[in-house]
Amino acid sequence: MIRISALASHSALDVFDGAKDEGFSTIALCKKGRERPYLEFKRIVDECILLNDFKEIPSESVQQKLISENAIIVPNRSLAVYVGYDNLENMKVKFFGNRKMLRWEERKGEKNYYKLLDEAKIRRPRIYTPDNIDSAVIVKLPESKRRVERGFFFAKNKEDFDKKLEELEKDGIIDEESIKEMVIEEFILGAYFNVNYFYSPIFNRTEIISIDRRIQSDWDEFYKLPADIQLSLNRTPRLIEVGHEPATIRESLLEKLFEIGYAFVEATQKLESPGIIGPFTLQLSVTPGLDIVVFDVAPRIGGGTNAYMGIGSQYSKLYFGKPISLGRRIAIEIKEAMNRSLEEKVIF
Repeated sequence: MIRISALASHSALDVFDGAKDEGFSTIALCKKGRERPYLEFKRIVDECILLNDFKEIPSESVQQKLISENAIIVPNRSLAVYVGYDNLENMKVKFFGNRKMLRWEERKGEKNYYKLLDEAKIRRPRIYTPDNIDSAVIVKLPESKRRVERGFFFAKNKEDFDKKLEELEKDGIIDEESIKEMVIEEFILGAYFNVNYFYSPIFNRTEIISIDRRIQSDWDEFYKLPADIQLSLNRTPRLIEVGHEPATIRESLLEKLFEIGYAFVEATQKLESPGIIGPFTLQLSVTPGLDIVVFDVAPRIGGGTNAYMGIGSQYSKLYFGKPISLGRRIAIEIKEAMNRSLEEKVIF
């Protein structure tokens, strides 16, 4: 019997809970000092492999342990960040889905999500250089001390951009390396959503499972302050992701969400065969004119799926007659593939 494994961070609790709901045994790949939640929630974690560092996951000993247990890894963002694309692409352990898609989450390099969106003909923000900023922008770059975190700040024009970049560098939040990796995007005014999709080779469809929104520190409280207090604080708010909350979207927009979801899947099949398999998230803005603009892509399980863990999502119920989480949706796909002897379509 297959066992389901994941790096113990990000959305692993949803993966483990969903796996147990479908009768699978689970293995958590835990880092010492961060293992407590996975030991406390005993019902959903059958085994916790303790590591000194997540970078040990591709080691021969850990891989052999997983192979001997007939485990498959469900990748999340933490796996990509801590293990690295080259290492995870060369691992002998089997993965759920196309692990080569994970590299496309980046904004730079030969494989990047802008290329995917352009291939799918999905509208995205324009990209600027520091010299040609002519409107409000959002700047995306890694922080100096926490490179696994992708920092953001807003600027209303080039002068504001230069000022804030200088302040962040002076305060040590970013450094020269951060600036080298910086991407400057057109700021799209609209309502923001994370739409969690699932492409199923077994059921031959692209599903909308759930929608969530980010909770960010200290932005979420900063913007609630009166304007005069915001100005008096004289500081740039941080946008550090600390949680997610469930959301819905008006029904008349679902047509567009299905359109871009199917288009995205087809683009991945052209650019990285066999394409995306299983979960992916399109982070998007709905403009006042009800246009859809995708500003970020996660070619794996999203960080907000824990918002529906244990209760399931409203859109999933429309497929299965009961609300399920994205973690459970993964387990259903694996079980259905096994029942139909089609494991090779979802496990690689």
